[in-house]
Amino acid sequence: LTFDTMLCLHVPSCSVPGNLGNRLEAKIDKPTLVHWLCYKKTEKWFPLWIDLNMFIPIGVDCWIDNIRLAYNRTTRRSSNSPGVQVRVPGFGQTYSIEYLDYNRLAGYFYTMVEHLVNVGYIRNETVRGAPYDWRLAPNENAEYLAKLQNLVEEMYNQYQEPVYLLGHSMGCHYVLYFLNQQSQAWKDKYIRGFISLGAPWGGAVKVLRVLASGVNDGLSMISNLKIREEQRMVTTNAWMLPVEGIWPSDHVFISTPTFNYTTKDYQRFFKDIDNEEGWYMWEDTKNLTSDLHPPGVEVWCMYGMGLPTAVTNIYDEVFPNGDPVDFVYADGDGTVDTFSMSLCKRWVGKQEKPVHITEFRGLFHLDMAFTSLKPFTVLDSHIGDF
Repeated sequence: LTFDTMLCLHVPSCSVPGNLGNRLEAKIDKPTLVHWLCYKKTEKWFPLWIDLNMFIPIGVDCWIDNIRLAYNRTTRRSSNSPGVQVRVPGFGQTYSIEYLDYNRLAGYFYTMVEHLVNVGYIRNETVRGAPYDWRLAPNENAEYLAKLQNLVEEMYNQYQEPVYLLGHSMGCHYVLYFLNQQSQAWKDKYIRGFISLGAPWGGAVKVLRVLASGVNDGLSMISNLKIREEQRMVTTNAWMLPVEGIWPSDHVFISTPTFNYTTKDYQRFFKDIDNEEGWYMWEDTKNLTSDLHPPGVEVWCMYGMGLPTAVTNIYDEVFPNGDPVDFVYADGDGTVDTFSMSLCKRWVGKQEKPVHITEFRGLFHLDMAFTSLKPFTVLDSHIGDF
């Protein structure tokens, strides 16, 4: 079954974005401020991600204080910053994942959705979006998982067709977790298949750099160390660490003049970067999808390859308060290595439903979402149907 055939069938589809992959909104009535120029109270909901105020010097401090999570080691739960309410706009619609800002400057799923519309799909009807609070791992997001189940059932009942679930990057882990919570009978009735784009099935090496010294991902007006404050406060980054037991136990992810960190050294890693709460977050999330239990539905596992991708970050003596000075590279999509993304091959023969593996040479991680589905058949470097 090719994607051209799938598009012609107009099977309803629902997309789950990756980390940072949909809008968030906030309303505030804060007891204290990090800076007197920050807003203390708002009457209306305002954009939290992406918030253009984060690009000005004082604004980034206000933004971090609004978007941060407070983690409680006793309850093992996260909560919003005091006086801040956060909501996810547009559940069931596509606008929140097509563009991340209200000025339509930061595009994400727009190209893909637009192509589906051009071949006969209908926005917010046969093609839907399932945005979520990407700061939270699924163990703290039960309400979202229930909404996703209801959305799938609603689409099935409306169109009398089982639904495709499409995930990108971390969104694929969310889909896998969701499917593993459902009975096989439910999946057989409601799910036509799972389309996985660029999933870091074995975790993402980049996350260690994010947590150690920060990564601004091209937001040049925000320093890596400043954005690190926010990046350490979300539980999903700890969830996406390279998986112990999958990676070789001697693989060095962070190399410093005094210590080399492997998957066996996470507790020391978090202590050495002065982020001990991250250790508890990892303890809470490490087993959510790490066993890669087969999803029990037909799978199209697709990812880029052929691009140098860092698998070891080398620091000098300023670690962790400076950027890496060098890297060791392996094959990947520029963000996630091929070893991690190709782990979906483990499902071959482990479930009744077929698993299709497609590798695209030279396709970058975000381009998996930016690119429409139709050109995938042209970009193929290897297709394996099992």
